[in-house]
Amino acid sequence: MRYRYTRYTGEDLEGIDLDELISKLSRLLLSSGFGNPHGPDDSPADEDGDRSLQSLHDAVLDALLNGGLLSDDALQRLLGDPADADQADGRSELEELIQKLIEQMAAQGYISLESGEPAAGTGTGPGRDAPPAHFRVTDKSLDFLGYRALRELLGSSGRSSVGRHDTRELATGVEAGGASKPYEFGDTLNIDASGTIVNAVRRAPAGAAGTIDVNYQDLMVAQGEYQSSCATVLMLDCSHSMILYGEDRFTPAKQVALALSHLIRSQYPGDALNAVLFHDSAEEIPLKQLARVRVGPYYTNTREGLRLARRILERQRKDMRQIVMITDGKPSALTQADGHIYRNAFGLDPMIIRETFAEVANCRRAGIMINTFMLARDYELVSFVRRVAAICRGKAYFTTPYTLGRYVLMDYLDKKTKTVH
Repeated sequence: MRYRYTRYTGEDLEGIDLDELISKLSRLLLSSGFGNPHGPDDSPADEDGDRSLQSLHDAVLDALLNGGLLSDDALQRLLGDPADADQADGRSELEELIQKLIEQMAAQGYISLESGEPAAGTGTGPGRDAPPAHFRVTDKSLDFLGYRALRELLGSSGRSSVGRHDTRELATGVEAGGASKPYEFGDTLNIDASGTIVNAVRRAPAGAAGTIDVNYQDLMVAQGEYQSSCATVLMLDCSHSMILYGEDRFTPAKQVALALSHLIRSQYPGDALNAVLFHDSAEEIPLKQLARVRVGPYYTNTREGLRLARRILERQRKDMRQIVMITDGKPSALTQADGHIYRNAFGLDPMIIRETFAEVANCRRAGIMINTFMLARDYELVSFVRRVAAICRGKAYFTTPYTLGRYVLMDYLDKKTKTVH
């Protein structure tokens, strides 16, 4: 029997869930600089080193081979016989599939493709290597990653859906949850029809017939659960230690930020969320830029981050105001009165710790709670974080990059049921 071999036509593409593939590429799409332990330099090529199409090709290949996106039979057919690897134009069926997947990702708006441009003065003549092509992560891709992260984090905690922020307070809301009460001026007109009619009938003279005359004093309104509002500042440590010691701690922190942002936008539109990065100093960034930030060769100026977060929250008029601080290191920098930054990475500097605790006390006086999620377990750091929690009556969680998201989201949801009255 003779066999006829043909080129790959892309039938296997139909059996691949593109959304699942994007989820498995989240580490690459949310790159935090883990591949460059020395931190980014001033070179654009260095900043986009993990944004080359080759890096995307390698990540897709790994997802196909190890991510369970293809059956064993499909993989075996795509890989083919290694002895035939040099036939035709040298491109295997698997490489054809990867190229088509990248094109489909671009066509559906998850990434945008950019051609490489030669650096100034390099020329493009013979003997010059063509500059690598790059891709950019789109807002659609980041929003989708936030949705998937939220779904996976809540699903792992046994929650199939997310409710609202219910508290112990009763108010005349839309959803009835408590006993009805006589209407008072200013109440929401969530009329309890049965209670109103009963009052009118009781007020009517004995033996009266005809229509029921409802007056102002008969009105009853249903009480619903009071739904609190919350203003949150997410403080992310982007110092160099977040990618050192063989572990990427910053990418999971960004995934948590995306999930929390998606949760608030979809379920609690009345809440507020701001993002603050703290390193040598501190800065507020738009939420849409959060997934694109990277760590650098920075120290940890916790006091400046808390100060900026407090100023943001003092402008908010919400029932609850809180700071969610994600860090893995001790405070090692301090902005002095003259604007100069004092740095000391050796141990817990008494001056830095004193000023940091003073800012924590300022947050407490402003009615702001601080919840710290620590990604390290050093004895000195544990003591420092517990002291912060004691001062501001917040909580301290000692977690890992793998459990960070579940702790942050569950804390956010649970806290909304514990409003201080």
